[in-house]
Amino acid sequence: MASITTAFKHALASVTENAKIKDMERDQVKPTAKSEMTTDFGGKISDTDNWLRSSDGEHVGVSLLEDHIGREKIHRFDHERIPERVVHARGAGAHGHFRAFDNRAAKWTMAPVLTDPSRTTPIFIRFSTVQGSRGSADTVRDVRGFAMKFYTEEGNWDLVGNDIPVFFIQDAIKFPDIVHAVKPEPHNEVPQGQSAHNNFWDFAGLQPESAHMVMWAMSDRGIPRSYRMIQGFGVNTYTLINAEGKRVFVKFHMTPELGVHSLVWDEALKIAGQDPDFHRKDLEEAIKSGAYPKWTFAIQVIEEKDEHNFDFDILDATKLWPADLVPIQPIGEFELNRTVDEYFPEVEQVAFCTSHIVPGIGFSDDPLLQGRNFSYFDTQITRLGINWESLPINRPVCPVMNNHRDGSNRHTITKGSINYWPNRDSVNRPVPPSNNGKGGYEEYHAKQVGIKQRLRTPKFQEHFNQAQLFYNSLAEHERSHLIAAISFELSHCDDERVYTNYTQLLNNIDYDLAKAVAINVNGVVPEKALRPNHGKVDPTLSQVFFAPKKATIATRRIAILIADGFNMLEVEAVRAIWAAGQATTWVIGPRRGKINAEGETMGKGAGIVADHHYEGQRSTLFDAIFIPSGEHAKSLLTNGRAIHWIREAFGHCKPVGAIGSAVSVVNHALAIPEIDLADPKGSDSTVKSSYGVVTSGKYDVKSALADTALNISPYATSFASKLAYEISLHRCYAREAEGLTSRVAY
Repeated sequence: MASITTAFKHALASVTENAKIKDMERDQVKPTAKSEMTTDFGGKISDTDNWLRSSDGEHVGVSLLEDHIGREKIHRFDHERIPERVVHARGAGAHGHFRAFDNRAAKWTMAPVLTDPSRTTPIFIRFSTVQGSRGSADTVRDVRGFAMKFYTEEGNWDLVGNDIPVFFIQDAIKFPDIVHAVKPEPHNEVPQGQSAHNNFWDFAGLQPESAHMVMWAMSDRGIPRSYRMIQGFGVNTYTLINAEGKRVFVKFHMTPELGVHSLVWDEALKIAGQDPDFHRKDLEEAIKSGAYPKWTFAIQVIEEKDEHNFDFDILDATKLWPADLVPIQPIGEFELNRTVDEYFPEVEQVAFCTSHIVPGIGFSDDPLLQGRNFSYFDTQITRLGINWESLPINRPVCPVMNNHRDGSNRHTITKGSINYWPNRDSVNRPVPPSNNGKGGYEEYHAKQVGIKQRLRTPKFQEHFNQAQLFYNSLAEHERSHLIAAISFELSHCDDERVYTNYTQLLNNIDYDLAKAVAINVNGVVPEKALRPNHGKVDPTLSQVFFAPKKATIATRRIAILIADGFNMLEVEAVRAIWAAGQATTWVIGPRRGKINAEGETMGKGAGIVADHHYEGQRSTLFDAIFIPSGEHAKSLLTNGRAIHWIREAFGHCKPVGAIGSAVSVVNHALAIPEIDLADPKGSDSTVKSSYGVVTSGKYDVKSALADTALNISPYATSFASKLAYEISLHRCYAREAEGLTSRVAY
């Protein structure tokens, strides 16, 4: 009965207001048609369109400073902006909740948020890019921030991570250097939102500790398909403390239910111009449709006695803990199920701090983490003021009581005359620590022995073994994309010293990698490897490893390409079938309006209203395209933009489906004999799937009935199910590997 009650509680929490949402309602107002406009001091406003002025009624006359309403309106507008974040300025966020599976983590930590399965902890997550300003595009090649705020009953816990498990630098003192180097160059403030310039690659080439992170950023991880399809990592080494006072080292992992997927580079470039808000809109669309993004929360644990038993330093943020050496152990899950009500007070004013922890969680001597603990608190004061932690989105859901007073934007009114400790009434007394995680915070009593000095210890001197491990672990298409990405970036460096130096550095990672890039960018082509490749592989470093356990098309966007004379029955059937799999379908036609079905007189009949016209959207914004049969095929054959839709989707390795006469359109657009297509004459319902192109001669009632129970598997024989399976694979990279995409202009 207890498990049923707990399950019901969690289910209820996913659709009702959680504690944080209720807390924020204290600061919410909702304008209605009956709302009356007032000044900030509550006076009602009769005219908000005309400044008070001296006028004879015919001529304008002078504006008067007496107009307190006009002055307040302009004054408030002039001060709407606050300093944007130095890094991670471009972001999106959502509310959700976290729960532990059970108490399996209790052997490592006393933190109830990680050990009490009866709890549903409210969370807020902010995703972001790093380099660009608030106005930059979502799909640039960059690291993605993955910052989580847990509103626990013991106070806020901020887990401030990225979608990559390592970082560019080992010591926080280098953070200003890496940020200065990757930001737009100071003499001309370009480029915005990308690292393809001299300064970044100059720094990376002269700071070899960044080599591992560069490999991740230049891989497909740098251009994710969606925030919902990225992993999250705590990056730094933290500690956990259990009820017995035993401490272990820990790293945090967040793995998406939908798998880890990326865009392709040409697609990312185009989306940056076509829809620069692509990722934030994608997040909102999924949540509002009820397809809540979900992640598994896991940890890696190393006991104190084993700290020095590795060939790398476990406190080095440029190193990961290989999964075959330190198992990744799931302990909970979380989902995002509520969009924000207003962007600025929630997404822009949410502020994270790595030093926000709760009993049972602690810090290590990780030199990057130690600096972050200072830096985050400091930067929030600059952006939001000293009372930043009391803003609605940042304040805890548990009681807050202390002797802090005053400062800019102080809202709390504390009654009484006592604001110090100790005091005669024992007001605001300290709380003793306890072994259940609910008492006062107590630092772990770690013995400290050392000499004051500035140095990097021996294990911090090795920079290439894990970069090599990452490269070795990539799938063939991932290695190809990484080579292309580094080549693209270095080709934007016009200082010969920069690109020649980095091509030489790459030879420490892999000879073939260095040679390929050097040839592409006119770098130093190596004659032999500087270091032998150790040949080690970790499957968990490839995105391919994280394919969903059960094939799914949930949240995938499928474009249905039509013109006047399309087959309505096919469109209605497949839309219903794919909707059952939580995919969304979007009709694209020659105009944004009613498109007539086959057999309908122009302007009469039900038809279907297109969501967009050919020029209003592009294939880049969808995961697959489908073209039904019908007389409209003649129109599509002669429409250059429609043909481009097919070619571009094919070039980006996306699934393409067509039935009957539409097969001729696909054949005309691609003209690749190696692709095995169905007979377009519509006499056979047999389904053919070739390089992610799914075709059938006809789709009748019998075919639709076979698709009713959507079967997303490689053994599917019906059209809608077979195309759904190809969509679940995300892309058909065999097209690239066999050179088919290079034969199509897109």
